Amino acid sequence: MAPLSRMCSLLFIIILLTGCGKKDDPAPVPEPLVVPTLEISTLLTGYEIIWGMDFLPDGDLIFGEKRGRLFRSSKGNVVEITGFPAVRTAAQGGLLDIRVHPGYASNGWIYASYAATSSANNGELRLVRFKLSGNAVQGLETIFSTGGGNTWNGHYGSRILFDRSGMLWLSVGEGGTGSYGGASAGNRNASDPASRWGKIHRMTDAGGVPVDNPVLPGQTVPGTSYAYGVRNPQGLALHPVTGEVWEHEHGPKGGDEVNIISKGAHYGWPQYSIGVNYDGTTISQGHTASGITAPIHTWTPSVGVCGAAFITSDRFRSWKGNLLVGGLASQKLYRCVQDGASIPTVEIVSGVSGRIRNVVQGPDGAVYVSVEGPGRVIRIQAN
Repeated sequence: MAPLSRMCSLLFIIILLTGCGKKDDPAPVPEPLVVPTLEISTLLTGYEIIWGMDFLPDGDLIFGEKRGRLFRSSKGNVVEITGFPAVRTAAQGGLLDIRVHPGYASNGWIYASYAATSSANNGELRLVRFKLSGNAVQGLETIFSTGGGNTWNGHYGSRILFDRSGMLWLSVGEGGTGSYGGASAGNRNASDPASRWGKIHRMTDAGGVPVDNPVLPGQTVPGTSYAYGVRNPQGLALHPVTGEVWEHEHGPKGGDEVNIISKGAHYGWPQYSIGVNYDGTTISQGHTASGITAPIHTWTPSVGVCGAAFITSDRFRSWKGNLLVGGLASQKLYRCVQDGASIPTVEIVSGVSGRIRNVVQGPDGAVYVSVEGPGRVIRIQAN
């Protein structure tokens, strides 16, 4: 029995020590959030509205003025790039977004979206790709067009994005004859699967239709339309962890939205919105309905969301992973703290003001923001 007695004694001691450890060990203390120190400076200024901008692998900045001029900035020296097509600048039209192909080093492609005049003498949105020969556009190809029909020259969108698999995304506004929500809406482009307006498009880098794109209601084969029911989407950003595409769009009077784009999803416009029409009439009672995907975050009053980028640089410390969103009407830059599929906290980034048109993170880890009046690009470095 002696061995059994010793085993019982040892077991008692182990239980006693384990219990004491649980009782006496202090609870783990979470590490404090380290807020970055920001250094804000002006990279370039004195231009018209700078809507689209992106970086070449060598660090040069490609940017465009809404009125249709394209530029390249290299180490403080700015030169104009000639040969871009004529753009339609009426109302909200113009040279819109610019995106460099992730494989630019091997293929040389640069993409741009812009408003053009259709054969019927009204507005359409075109997506082109081209290469550079010195400081001139070369080999330009039109790989996507909405077709005409934008008679009021408003709500073109648009943003360009490449995802992890190399697919090309393009956000397109509702276009059409005007913007009015609710049961009496006259412009239903966004909710019409047959229209290319009011959609989030997904395509190959040459403009082709991916075989795994959805077949929208009423259609028999996949098209480039990946999701629909969007009003005026002027922000696309790729989530750095999940690889999901996040989109934001202008609401009417109130109800600016942030959405996570899902295959075949309908985001409500023009039948549903948190906001109201500009004449004060009700659009819907909330944004929840069968077959409708509600936004994960809204702003009321509207802030005029334009431009979006996730922070991926470690230099931004506790801000890494946050979503930055520009505001046109509010003239502020917002830092959205996201938690999974929600945005529980939104804070204003101090030191940045003016009508913000775009937000891009550069290859150096700094954040670049284009601001209107005059058109300028500011650099936000974190320490």
